[in-house]
This record gives sequence, structure tokens and C-alpha cells, in this order.
Amino acid sequence: MDHKEQQLLAKTAQRFMTESAPVAHARASREPDHPLGYSRELWQQMAELGWTSMTIPEEHGGLGMGLSELAIVLEAVGRNLAPEPFLSTVLLSANAILLGGSEALKAEWLPRIAAGEAVVGFAYQEQGSRYSAGRGTTLRDGRLNGRKLQALDVVGADALIVTTDGPMALIDPGAPGVKITRQARVDGRNAALVAFEDVAVDESQLIDGAVLDAVTDRATIGLCAEMLGGMGQAFEDTLTHLRQRRQFGVAIGSFQALKHRAARVFLEVTLARSAVAGAARALDRGKSDVPLLASMAKARCSDAYVLVANEGVQMFGGVGMTEEYDIGMYMKRARAAEVTFGDAAFHRDRWARLKGY
Repeated sequence: MDHKEQQLLAKTAQRFMTESAPVAHARASREPDHPLGYSRELWQQMAELGWTSMTIPEEHGGLGMGLSELAIVLEAVGRNLAPEPFLSTVLLSANAILLGGSEALKAEWLPRIAAGEAVVGFAYQEQGSRYSAGRGTTLRDGRLNGRKLQALDVVGADALIVTTDGPMALIDPGAPGVKITRQARVDGRNAALVAFEDVAVDESQLIDGAVLDAVTDRATIGLCAEMLGGMGQAFEDTLTHLRQRRQFGVAIGSFQALKHRAARVFLEVTLARSAVAGAARALDRGKSDVPLLASMAKARCSDAYVLVANEGVQMFGGVGMTEEYDIGMYMKRARAAEVTFGDAAFHRDRWARLKGY
């Protein structure tokens, strides 16, 4: 896809999000009584636009595009804080099946994901595992036992993928021995505690655990694109407030101290954009330094999104934390996204280890 086509995709994606999934949609989805925390109807509309199938190969019902193109869509999604299950289903589960699944699993699930017909949750975190995939969940003699927390989009999912001390396993959420308890996250996203007690796993359900790092690198870059959209919109909202809010007879944006703070935020967002674009291009071109660039992008985006959101709340003043304004929602999303797949310190350390320091 050339530059003009990417620009057209960006405009189309943002127009759809503005009209069909404004921030009000995210606000309503985070209510405690919402059945899923996202809209299956909206998810189907996104699939009809081709968003869920972009990085799935054509032979499996997808469009065969690169992560650079999907990142454009994810940025638009992040701008409006849309909670639909891109991270769990498109970035984690689809890539796990694509990279480590059997031909039968690919044939069964990838076309369904591409068509928006299936949501596949992803369970990898455990108590004490911090940012890495937990290995305390065991798979022995075809029986799965363990406990996962913060499992993404498991509530209402058609299937879920579970990391174990060996291979990953694709599980029916309604299978005997699976217990799902919904969790409340600060950003309102769909997440759950999942317990497994002697859950039967057939060999045909297994996914090669060796691909997990490659899968999480892809998902990390995609998450960074979403974070980029969120920080961009939060910054734009803050600039609008600086231009409109008046104090001592002038717009507060004319105050030199606030100009300096806004300039710093602009630079951080610009650097984050460069890091995300570089990581996505490297992945699409099959470069060997994808893990390095993924960690660089996540470190940059984790710091930048939190900075943008915090500065936005500060510049809005006390009203920034009220329900009337959206900036507080961006701050909550920034905090949740910051620690997903590892915070800035984790990824700086990973980058250093990968470089041999």
C-alpha cells in the first residue's frame, strides 16, 4: 500500500470511528452492567470494512496486508478509546494460530476471525508473572490445570487461547472445568480471572509455545499504534482547552509555562510515532531486529501516553477528573496500556539484554 492509499485508509478509519464509535461508546461500554464491555455489532461492522482480516493471509480469508496498514486502523481505534477486541483476537490469537497452529486450526479459526464471526480471548498472565507469560498453568496427559488473571476478552468469547508450561491450548470457554470470573479494570476493558481444573485438551487444540515471543512482539507493536492514537487525541483535546479556557482575560494557552509543557508533549508524541512506524515496517519486511524495535516502541509509548494524559489532566485543572470531560478516560487507558506486555522500564531492560549489555 503506497502513501496515498495509507492516507485514504487513515481518513476512512477516522471517519468511521467518529461516526460509529465516538468516545461516548467507550464510556457506555465501561459501565458495570454492560454485558461484554464492547459491541459485537460494531465488531461485525469493523470486519465488513476489512479491519479484522488485514494481516490474515488471503488463503485463510484475509487481505494479506502488513502490520503497517493495520497500525493505521489501530491508531484510529485508539483515538476514540474503542474497546473492541483487536488486541486479543486479531493481534494475539490470530497470530498465535497463524504462527504456531496446525493447518486444521488455521482453516477452522482464521476465516472466522477475518469475517468478524469469532472473538478469541487470550489468557497469559498469572499471579507473580508480572509482565511475562505465566508458566504455572500446567498441561499434563491432556489435562489443563491452573489460574490466569487479566485474561483479555474472555467474557463472551467463542474460544480462548491459554499459555501453559509447554504449548498453548485453544479452549472452549464453556468446557467442563473452566470457570470465568469477570474483572473490573481501571479502563473498563473486558478481562477476567480464569480457572482451569482438569480441563480436557485434545492434541488438535495445541499451538506451538515457541512462537509466543513472536506473537507478543506483534501484539506489542499493534498496542503501541493504539496508544499512539490515544495520546494524539488526548493532546489535541488539551490544545483545544488551552485555546478556549480564559483566565485573566486571555487564553491560558498564551502562558509561557504551559507553552513549554505542550511543546515537550508534542516532541514525545512525535518520537513515539517514529518508533511505532519503524517497528511495524521492520516486521513487515521480515527484519531480524523486530524484538528490539518492539521494545523501543513500547518503552517510548508507555512513557509518552502517561505523560500526555497526566499533563492533559493538569492543564484541564480539577475538571479533568470529572465525568464531563474525556481526558480522565485517556489517563485511565494510558495507565492500563502502560503495563500491558511490560512498562517502559521492563522494555528498556529487555532492549539492553537483547543488545548484550
